[in-house]
Amino acid sequence: MLGNLREKLSRTRQVFKKLEDLFQSGKRREEVLDDLAEAMILADVGVSTTEKIIEAMRERTNKDDSPSALKEALKEELSALLSKKPGTFSSAGLGPSIVMMVGTNGGGKTTSMAKLARKAQGEGKKVMMAAADTFRAAAQEQLGLWGKRLDVPVIRAPYGADPASVAFDAVRSFKAQGCDLLLVDTAGRVHTNANLMNELEKIKRIIAREVPGAPQEILLVLDATIGQNALVQAREFLRFSGITGIFLTKLDGTAKGGAVIGISDELELPIKYIGVGEGEEDLVEFEAGNFVDALLS
Repeated sequence: MLGNLREKLSRTRQVFKKLEDLFQSGKRREEVLDDLAEAMILADVGVSTTEKIIEAMRERTNKDDSPSALKEALKEELSALLSKKPGTFSSAGLGPSIVMMVGTNGGGKTTSMAKLARKAQGEGKKVMMAAADTFRAAAQEQLGLWGKRLDVPVIRAPYGADPASVAFDAVRSFKAQGCDLLLVDTAGRVHTNANLMNELEKIKRIIAREVPGAPQEILLVLDATIGQNALVQAREFLRFSGITGIFLTKLDGTAKGGAVIGISDELELPIKYIGVGEGEEDLVEFEAGNFVDALLS
């Protein structure tokens, strides 16, 4: 898995290769730290997060420490920063579970849902999907195609229908058919007369009412290719209460994978999954140590 992750993160690894060169440069600590800060910002880690990491490294190392010691300190700082929150949600061993997917259009919500559906099927779970993004016909069609491909039922409604009513119908069908996991797609934007966050809260209330204690997971889907700009999107969605984690998509197609670090730090939310390809199998449960090793080893 680690080797595969290294390959999938090859574009970002090329950027982080500059860090490896620093650790082999023979420079003194302060010179290495100054150059390291510049390299991390270029890797799209973000200014504030970079400053935090550099200061922590300065506090935990001595001025005479070797470059290899600095590298180990960096790996430990990154792993700690990315491990602040609980690990990945899994439907394995739980009762009926519901996952809402939120985020802007074009961020990869629909494909990410398909990946989670495939993963749950591999765990022997009976899965259902709901196309509650009724303001984009393309979103419903795409989810319908994934449903056929994975042999997963998809609850949908005509274009422009009330998204909450789709969620209601999906939950009722989910319970009636004895499914284990319901994945709910939501709109990244809605009609100008509607309020996106109110719509999401309404869906959440309906799910909680129909399946007490659910949803166990509300994932914010962010596009890694836009790097630090994903933070702007994320802050808007954080007005919607209950988000439990981040699904970062398209990491295989960008050199901005360092944004994972800044996003985790600034949003105080765990990265739970990363998407590393277009196929339904291109899903990795995020583990901080593996991610850091894939970037720096």
